Amino acid sequence: MKNFTFVIIDDDHKNRLKTKATAESFSNLHFLAMADNYDDGIDIVLEHNPDFIFLEIDPLEKESNLSLGFINELYRYLSKVPKVIVTTKNDALCLNAFKYGVFDYLINPIETKEVRKTIFRLDRELQSNAAIPSKPQNSVQVSNINPVETDKNDLVEVVSDEIIEDSIPEDLIENDLITDENSDDIIESEEVIAVVEDKNTDVDDKAVTLLQTENTKEKPLIICVKSYGDYRYIEAKDICYLQADNNSTDIHLNTGEMITAFKTLKHFEGLLTYPFVRIHNSYIVNIDYVSRIHTGNAVCHIKNTTTKLPFSKSYKENIDAIIATIASGNYLEI
Repeated sequence: MKNFTFVIIDDDHKNRLKTKATAESFSNLHFLAMADNYDDGIDIVLEHNPDFIFLEIDPLEKESNLSLGFINELYRYLSKVPKVIVTTKNDALCLNAFKYGVFDYLINPIETKEVRKTIFRLDRELQSNAAIPSKPQNSVQVSNINPVETDKNDLVEVVSDEIIEDSIPEDLIENDLITDENSDDIIESEEVIAVVEDKNTDVDDKAVTLLQTENTKEKPLIICVKSYGDYRYIEAKDICYLQADNNSTDIHLNTGEMITAFKTLKHFEGLLTYPFVRIHNSYIVNIDYVSRIHTGNAVCHIKNTTTKLPFSKSYKENIDAIIATIASGNYLEI
């Protein structure tokens, strides 16, 4: 099993010592440093660049400023952020923590058996990533057929391009220039790129096979809203925000158009990741379309519109994360 380094960021002295002792009972875990507040925590992560962080997100002393916002701050400085293992007594923050991409969530005082499970999961993930390169997610299908569905029928279909090699005749293999359908850039490759038509296939008697190379660019996420044979395709990047409407969700596009999908907002919350963030019981916003955040009035403004989306106190941490994310880019504050 691989050796891992770690740091501990927790304002509770007893918990820090307990976490350190438990982790060091594993021969492949190596302690580097600990901190009891936000600023010192950032500093030890940047100094030591550990494999993972034990992080308290519900501190005893609010002056320590420890929260899930700590994770967003790391993205301002690091291209690869260490795995974060939340350690806290507050189990109510678990769901919100996983929205921030934390690797695990342990309840203080942490137990040896729980750390063992975490380490085995981490080791397995690293081995899997090394063995099997991941494919980008290309398409999500949301059925509009039945507006009244139970959770067990809330199915998400992820469709990815299949790479088929055996069906390519040798006489069709050649070096060529191809244009990515999603950009104006021309991709030059010395690898095999071939398109094959086979009249004996089951789909309209034709099949088109593309042997992709590492130069092929990732395609944008497409959401398909399907209703009685009507397939409506939406690029996720064109969605400004989503609004709950009882058991359905109104999808607002940057064109001003609104499309209704008969799925709950909670369904979309579990489906969509960054840059989509839940800010209210009734709203999910695309960070890329936020033009203004007024914390006093508790509203988000949408670019190039007069739309103002309210945000609630229960999602205040998500608002803080949006502010931190925008600030981590090409940003100038005046």
